[in-house]
Amino acid sequence: MKMGIPRHSGPSGSIAFYLPHLKMGGAERTVLRLAAAFRTRGRAVHLVLDQAIGELVAEADGFGLPVEDLGAGRAITALPRLAGWLRRRRPAALISAISHNNVIAVWARAMAGVDTRIIVGEHSVASLQAMSEPSWQHRIMPLLARLVYPRADAIVAVSDSAADALAESAHLPRRLITVIPNPVVDEGFASRAALPAPHQWLAGDGPPVIVAAGRLVPLKDFATLIRAFAVVAGRRPARLLILGEGPCRGELERLIDESGLRDVVHLPGNVPDVAPYFARAAAVVMSSRYEGFGLVLVEAMACGTPVVSTDCPGGPRELLEDGRLGPLVPVGDAEGLAEAILDTLDSPPPAPALRARASKYGVAASADRYLDLCDSLRDIRPTIHSVARTG
Repeated sequence: MKMGIPRHSGPSGSIAFYLPHLKMGGAERTVLRLAAAFRTRGRAVHLVLDQAIGELVAEADGFGLPVEDLGAGRAITALPRLAGWLRRRRPAALISAISHNNVIAVWARAMAGVDTRIIVGEHSVASLQAMSEPSWQHRIMPLLARLVYPRADAIVAVSDSAADALAESAHLPRRLITVIPNPVVDEGFASRAALPAPHQWLAGDGPPVIVAAGRLVPLKDFATLIRAFAVVAGRRPARLLILGEGPCRGELERLIDESGLRDVVHLPGNVPDVAPYFARAAAVVMSSRYEGFGLVLVEAMACGTPVVSTDCPGGPRELLEDGRLGPLVPVGDAEGLAEAILDTLDSPPPAPALRARASKYGVAASADRYLDLCDSLRDIRPTIHSVARTG
């Protein structure tokens, strides 16, 4: 397939977001917040999905966001369908947020022959994601990014660390990557956080409750958190809630049983909103092996809730200002994580400082930066590809 500069001008001023699905995940929640914010600013918005499945489809409906279902079970089968959709709708810009979809978006634009501006986004630490995934499709992503991303109109990363990692793994000039933090705090966040207690452990005056949230997958390393909590529970009364669902549920439940924690650790599954959980937690803990941003840390700080995080590659060190706003623990260090949790329960940082930090990550500010980027690409067509070849 020839990857040239598209020739036709599109009449539509709409902006499309492209994702594989709307299952529960950080990138998916980010896209919904941006799309809703764009719509409130009077922009025409489309959500284009390989498959219109996932827990967040209902949320998209609630925002009044139109969903376009390509009916493609795999990313590669989405290529001709996305090209056809672009040819018919010809949006002003298409924003993609998942690595494989980024590649498909660039190829589909070339196949369609339209001049829709393509913005590709990286929400993870690209090099570590490629190494941690078992499939060859993920392992070749750094090479694909090196070949394909420069043919997009803009490349966005969610943190400086994620941008640095992408530049290194894909051999891209760092100056080509724009950093726009994830949108987290919207106008309704405080009211959602103040909703009635969503779990019985959070409703009374019982032991302090530690809360974690994320897909039950290896990169979140909830096994280390459970081992750390066993140490915490052995030294003081406490409980642990891990919100989310995923393939590691069985493994984690076995570890909970083997550790004798069945009465003090609960996995409630996916929840519609983490805010009321975080607002009533004694602390929120992130045990990830890597994180492009660290969405749960900002959500917790927006509630004034203390946070503990692994010092994993990606956004946590930036978000927590090198540990000033919450302890950073080496990845996989259960003993260190336990000590950090205990110290935080005994001496939490001041809530106003946490809320002030979280306020830097408002939905409005992030949406405005994305819209400014889209608008800057409309009249002047940047040539990232030529810059990359000479940079």
